[in-house]
Amino acid sequence: QVQLVESGGGLVQAGGSLTLSCAASGSIFSRYTMGWYRQAPGKQRELVARITSGGNSNYADSVKGRFTISRDNAKNTVYLQMNSLKPEQTAVYYCDAVRGVNIYWGQGTQVAVAS
Repeated sequence: QVQLVESGGGLVQAGGSLTLSCAASGSIFSRYTMGWYRQAPGKQRELVARITSGGNSNYADSVKGRFTISRDNAKNTVYLQMNSLKPEQTAVYYCDAVRGVNIYWGQGTQVAVAS
């Protein structure tokens, strides 16, 4: 079992920055692939970025060059640095942890980008 708690969301002006954190507990964090997803009202949840246990990352095309995912295995935490935010990126942001067939989700953190 893995418990995930996201934090760092809030209201920001367009063009601003936020850093989200996802703290994990309950299992060996370093073995999990960690991901950030977002879900806007009326839309499906979509992948934003993912980082493997080996540190390899990939991003949705819409955020490449502006968002950075990173992990600190000593702190059992994954981060999402978001720069140049746009109003259309307003959503609830979730992190997940995946290992084999096991997938765990956090409760999400709201990000609102004002125009």
